[in-house]
Amino acid sequence: MKPFTTLHGVAALMDRANVDTDQIIPKQFLKRIERTGFGQYLFYDWRFDPQGQPIPTFELNLPRYAGAVILVAKDNFGCGSSREHAVWALEDFGIRCVIAPDFADIFYNNCFKNGVLPIAIGREKTQELFTLLGDRRVEVTVDLPGQTVLTEGFSASFDIDPFRKHCLLHGLDDIGLTLQWEDKIQAYEDALNS
Repeated sequence: MKPFTTLHGVAALMDRANVDTDQIIPKQFLKRIERTGFGQYLFYDWRFDPQGQPIPTFELNLPRYAGAVILVAKDNFGCGSSREHAVWALEDFGIRCVIAPDFADIFYNNCFKNGVLPIAIGREKTQELFTLLGDRRVEVTVDLPGQTVLTEGFSASFDIDPFRKHCLLHGLDDIGLTLQWEDKIQAYEDALNS
């Protein structure tokens, strides 16, 4: 997992509430077991028409959001099924941070396990960010060590569990956490097998 410290880049606005995991990554694309290759299918039914052509009015197809690394959305982002593939698709597409008033619990937890930072800043601050960014191409800075979201004319702090913060800062998923103890695990196995 890639470490997450400070992220600076374009923020795309998704003015939709209750964005569910079936829209983030539709079920027909859940045939892979690798964590890569899902970005091309992110929001597929919203991004593409039935012939597979990009829908020019969809948020992530707008030229001003090209290369976006931050997604700003409305309430209850990531609701629906528990598919971890939704986070895999966001990360593979290049989205490393999602900012919203709140998140569905399972999606929120899956983000941390896959190097994507979910930031819940409440409705008022989210609306303030929407209003400020408007229909422009704006870069935003997410400072995980300082727990702040910054752009010209906007600042918000956010809470994060210290353990999850540590894992993101050091790029540690569950396997990475276990591998920190590799020498002790190997010593145990050697003692067990001798």
